[in-house]
Amino acid sequence: MFLLFKDNRTIITEFILLGFGNLPELQTLLFLVFLVIYIVTMSGNILIIALVVADQHLHTPIYFFLGNLSCLETCYTSTILPRLLLSLLTGDRTISVSGCFAQLYCFGSLAATECYLLATMSYDLYLAICNPLHYAALMNSSRLCLQLAAGSWISGFLTCVITMWFMLQLIFCGPNEIDHFFCDFSPMLKLSCSDTSMITLVSFILASINTPCPFLLTVTSYVCIIATILRIPSTTGRQKAFSTCSSHLIVVTVFYGTLMTVYLLPKTSTLKALNKVFSVFYTVLTPMLNPLIYSLRNKEVKEALRKPLQPPRILERNWNKGQ
Repeated sequence: MFLLFKDNRTIITEFILLGFGNLPELQTLLFLVFLVIYIVTMSGNILIIALVVADQHLHTPIYFFLGNLSCLETCYTSTILPRLLLSLLTGDRTISVSGCFAQLYCFGSLAATECYLLATMSYDLYLAICNPLHYAALMNSSRLCLQLAAGSWISGFLTCVITMWFMLQLIFCGPNEIDHFFCDFSPMLKLSCSDTSMITLVSFILASINTPCPFLLTVTSYVCIIATILRIPSTTGRQKAFSTCSSHLIVVTVFYGTLMTVYLLPKTSTLKALNKVFSVFYTVLTPMLNPLIYSLRNKEVKEALRKPLQPPRILERNWNKGQ
């Protein structure tokens, strides 16, 4: 577990993720619950990706971004849940320092990418509802959609490279217990015996760019969208416009609501005890709920789901003639 260093300090080579180890009587139940969540999450998001690729009616900008979001959620949940399931099943909660760094980088990059991707989707909805005449000219370009999606992914992963470079300069010499179920930034930083003032400043600056900016863009888009919907004279038109963006609004609210609860509220003893619960929402439950929300509240997705279940029209016509 430890390696002797030249200045008589012991350097940690692995961490212990305490996770839900304080609930030994619930380990089997938690394993089954998280296993079901993982299966549902992977199945739902992979299904959304398959539908977006296969169905011609879903080859539009909003569904292109939705496919990217589902791909992201598949990677996101696979970064955390397999390791958690293994610890619940075997009781082995150790993770190497390099493995912890890898998990932290993937988690941070994907979370930042989701912020940018949700902002991109909200901007697409803003153009579709508030500027429908310009929408076709602006967003029907596959090149622009690819640029926006690629920009979201690249921005998320590049900004986290800077944080990880500073993290790799830190020395961890004990204790080695992380009171969380995955390798998060703040719990890891507390275990370092190096000077963390510089990385704290850098991470604060990057976090101020990666989260508030996309969030403000998302909020501004929805303020304009709601104002435009309220000005629609017909009730049917208002309902149709709101149904177009309601699924995305639910996803944004759940993601940012739980994210802000974990990282922005004061670290009181009560909130610290609930930190793991809130973290489960945005790391585990949100990736599972996203495909369910989009499929259950979206007519185009439900129609795409029905098509494989419908009998071929030729066979159906032959059957009707036979009757």
